[in-house]
Amino acid sequence: MSETATIVTSHGRVYIIEMADGRRLSATTRGKKTDYACGDKVGIKVLNGEQAVIETLTPRHTLLYRSDQWREKLIAANVTQIVVVVAPVPSFSEELIGRCLIAAEAGDMAPLIVLNKNDLPEAEAARQRLAFWRGLGYPVLELSAKQDVSPLRAALAGHTSVLVGQSGMGKSTLTNALVPEANARVNDISVALDSGKHTTTHAALYWLDADAALIDSPGLQSFGLAHVGVDALPHAMPELRPLLGHCRFHNCRHRVEPGCAIRNAVDAGDVRADRLALLHRLQDELTAAQSY
Repeated sequence: MSETATIVTSHGRVYIIEMADGRRLSATTRGKKTDYACGDKVGIKVLNGEQAVIETLTPRHTLLYRSDQWREKLIAANVTQIVVVVAPVPSFSEELIGRCLIAAEAGDMAPLIVLNKNDLPEAEAARQRLAFWRGLGYPVLELSAKQDVSPLRAALAGHTSVLVGQSGMGKSTLTNALVPEANARVNDISVALDSGKHTTTHAALYWLDADAALIDSPGLQSFGLAHVGVDALPHAMPELRPLLGHCRFHNCRHRVEPGCAIRNAVDAGDVRADRLALLHRLQDELTAAQSY
């Protein structure tokens, strides 16, 4: 008899699924199909008290994944909020923030930036760097995972949120503070799979309460967006949206074309030059992916 479950973590072709009653089983797929993500709702056939087979996939509401011209990596499914975690130390990449926020905009997911380790002396400099994103309308939340995570807990209410960011930003520390039993759960899964701990190599889902879940994802050093259409890119950048449709040419690529509203805004200081440069890099990446 087929039952419904949620994928709470994945390890290659082996998944850990959670049943409606809270039981967790190790599950494999039919054939070579491996395009499932943490957070997916799936139909399964239970084989015994420890194992199941995934048979069907429930249509996703959202899907977060990074991609380039060579491959794509599913990160999380059915997410309603992307939480980009940064910290004063080590230094964070603003380009990575920009790419994650474009993924949120393009995927219709709520964005949230969290400045962790705000008790460090370097926090003020990080705060000033984040002022740009505040100015674009993105919410920025400050906290220290080792002191008080209650502000973040409130922001996660009612959402299925995924933590993304570079390694060393404190995502796992945040997860452990929000879900004290997270370590025990991960250890149980690791023993079941006989493959060591996976806290930093695979996404894992934890329930905060009946209406909210948190997905901790591996550290990102890059975030390709080859799955986003070229035409959709500028629409996913808030400061560019009001300028769209005001270029002289309807198919303007915002590079060397005369009468480009976005280039004029950069020249006037109304749009940061590095943001236009990011748009150009993403356009080039997408063009390369389409021709691969």
